[in-house]
Amino acid sequence: MDWSFCTAEEQAAALRAGEVTSEELTEEAISRIERHDEAVNAVCVRDFDRARTAARGADRARARGEDRPLLGIPVTVKESYDVAGLPTTWGLPSHRDHVPAQDALQVSRLKAAGAVVLGKTNVPVGLQDVQTFNPIYGTTRNPWRPGRTAGGSSGGSAAALASGFGALSIGSDIAGSLRTPAHFCGVHAHKPTLGLAASRGMVPPGAPALPTELDLAVVGPMARSARDLTLLLDVMAGPDPLTFGVAHVVTLPPARHDRLRDFRVLVLEQHPLIATSSAVRAGVDRVADALVDGGARVERSSPLLPDLTEAALLYTQLLFSGSTAHFPVEPYEELRTRAARLGAHDQSLDATRLRAMVLSHRDWLAVNNRREIHRHGWRQLFAEFDAVVCPVTPTPAFPHDHHPDPRERRIDVDGVGHPYFDQLVWAGLPTMPGLPATAVPAGRSPEGLPVGVQIIGPMFEDRTPLRLAELLEREIGGFRAPR
Repeated sequence: MDWSFCTAEEQAAALRAGEVTSEELTEEAISRIERHDEAVNAVCVRDFDRARTAARGADRARARGEDRPLLGIPVTVKESYDVAGLPTTWGLPSHRDHVPAQDALQVSRLKAAGAVVLGKTNVPVGLQDVQTFNPIYGTTRNPWRPGRTAGGSSGGSAAALASGFGALSIGSDIAGSLRTPAHFCGVHAHKPTLGLAASRGMVPPGAPALPTELDLAVVGPMARSARDLTLLLDVMAGPDPLTFGVAHVVTLPPARHDRLRDFRVLVLEQHPLIATSSAVRAGVDRVADALVDGGARVERSSPLLPDLTEAALLYTQLLFSGSTAHFPVEPYEELRTRAARLGAHDQSLDATRLRAMVLSHRDWLAVNNRREIHRHGWRQLFAEFDAVVCPVTPTPAFPHDHHPDPRERRIDVDGVGHPYFDQLVWAGLPTMPGLPATAVPAGRSPEGLPVGVQIIGPMFEDRTPLRLAELLEREIGGFRAPR
């Protein structure tokens, strides 16, 4: 049997039934990577010898009667996570030879759950792009169309899953880095509630692996099915044992509903700051129709929805205010000069990004206060709705664009160009208030490219969007392997 595109849940059931061994699953995954990854370039660091050893150990453990959540399941890990003995570069040539001595906390949790780590997946330079390419490992290509991006910054993980290179992967997300690659490659991903999964050891090379959590940033699971997302999230969730974990144990509440017809869903497809392509709107409509057909209560608007324009501006300010924290004095002062030249009337996202890069602490506190007001608005909305369905980005996967200055890049929405980073407004909608969001496949564009949507849920009620994702997967289908 070909196990390459089976879910982790299916592989685990087969392992428990004795239908396959971890060694067999691992050898099949390795063989597939060796045959097909040259065309995709997803798995940039291979760890096959240790994977084989881990697989044999998993089989011996199972023979002794052990059964852990991921025992014997082949997985990949985003390059930005520390894995002892493997390079962690973040695509930065100056750190080409950086090899950490300890595993990141989430890598430790994967291994403790019995997973077999095949290797590390490719990332953009510094994790700061909606595409995945860097001078060390090159470009990751979309398995559906090699001329299109796989997304970023977890693009290598999404491309690996779509190519059958392991059943699961772990990534990170601050600007759609889990959800956008999943949408572009036709797989699933979950951005957890801010603070739900600890991220120690997912740090730039050379930085100490301290138990600190960055604003907006999360780590989370990627998979080929919604149920697998839940399986992996249960492994990843929980505070760092060096901090809150000393006193806290996480117990997520169950999903609000178990049946599709009991869900109350707000569906959005248009953003005031950027158009949505016809292909993505069709995907949103396909999901909305499935919800209606399943008996869910669906609304297309609500006065309770926080203002989308202000949400995008707040997200942009919070995201970019941290991007220049370590800039040398001279380029930082240049940014201050450029920002000072902006006219007061210029409230575009481009202008907001520039101003945010030199935001004072006083102004940041004011932005953060507005964020709390938005969080309260979402709490009020989720008293009337269980989830919000909306785009992940305005378009399907776009052609590779490696212009060295992202400000010169454009994103094409049905023939109309927009500033490159304007496409982040949908990804920022749940990120700014710290809400959970699950990316799910929603069909194909007329060109045959995957199209996905994201399901936003209430804070720390991650099982609600995950359950809705599972129900939608049954209604409209889920992952389908590229031809």
